[in-house]
Amino acid sequence: MAQYDVLVTGSSGHLGHALMITLPSLGFTPIGIDILASATTTCVGSIIDQELISNTLRKYPIRHILHTATLHKPHVESHTKDNFVQTNIAGTLVLLEEAVKLADQLESFVFFSTTSAFGSALSPKAGSPAAWIDENVTPIPKNIYGVTKVAAEDICHLFHKQHNLPVLVLRTSRFFPEQDDDEDRRNAMGDDNLKVLEMAYRRCDIKDIVSATICAMGKARQIGWSKYIISAPPPFSNDAETLAALDKNPEEVINRAVPGTAAVFREKGWKYLNRMDRVYDSSKAVRELGWKPEYTFARTIERISRGEDWRSELVGKVGKKGYHAVSHGVYTA
Repeated sequence: MAQYDVLVTGSSGHLGHALMITLPSLGFTPIGIDILASATTTCVGSIIDQELISNTLRKYPIRHILHTATLHKPHVESHTKDNFVQTNIAGTLVLLEEAVKLADQLESFVFFSTTSAFGSALSPKAGSPAAWIDENVTPIPKNIYGVTKVAAEDICHLFHKQHNLPVLVLRTSRFFPEQDDDEDRRNAMGDDNLKVLEMAYRRCDIKDIVSATICAMGKARQIGWSKYIISAPPPFSNDAETLAALDKNPEEVINRAVPGTAAVFREKGWKYLNRMDRVYDSSKAVRELGWKPEYTFARTIERISRGEDWRSELVGKVGKKGYHAVSHGVYTA
């Protein structure tokens, strides 16, 4: 019988799949739980099923819980608010309650949240400088998805305080390969063009999110509790002039920060965004977790200039998952 040491929830989804196929190469033996059957799901079931979670954690020497299972923003249109509360809040609570019973055995509980949780803080009106988003920014959720993710983060903090549970929250930016759910953005430029630009301020390669997860697993006991933005490090600095220019002329800012961009965009016939409204700062994760993101915007431009795929192989291996009960198949965070 396999001696599973890592529980991955949401193992049929994008990140869960990526973790399930990567962890074994790093010496871990993961068990995957999801409501949907797949090649990376060991046990089909719900995280709300406390008996299932309890039996799984009692049966195996689980040292890490990686909680990716969630209803996403596209589900706002197809699921009720209660569905969100049950999955994103109640499901997280079940996992935390059972994790406490592992006592000294558990080395990490990693909760995957989202930069969407920042909500309205991400969208200064046109004519205002771009918002520099780091962990000090207070979330202002604007839909049930954001509300439930912030609530789940708070519950994670409560369990750390009450039980000294080693919990780290990773607020991930966009990493899904699906098209943007904003029709204007989809029509403005090609999908690769848009996603490459997003690497400068609001996207991360899934391989780098997996590597951040591994760092979090190793540092959780030492840190105890913290939240981290996980996004490709921006190529520009946090100063008033830069943030004002991103609102008016992102092309100039990007070309100044990464000079090779202009030639690549000319060759590809690519466009620039008219405006960048926010910048995700992941420097805390780099500094405290020892995370070393490989897929930065500058390296993306270098790869494209050499005729290489700008995405990791892991992006291709995981592929597009879609969203159950969601017809439009596009994603935003």
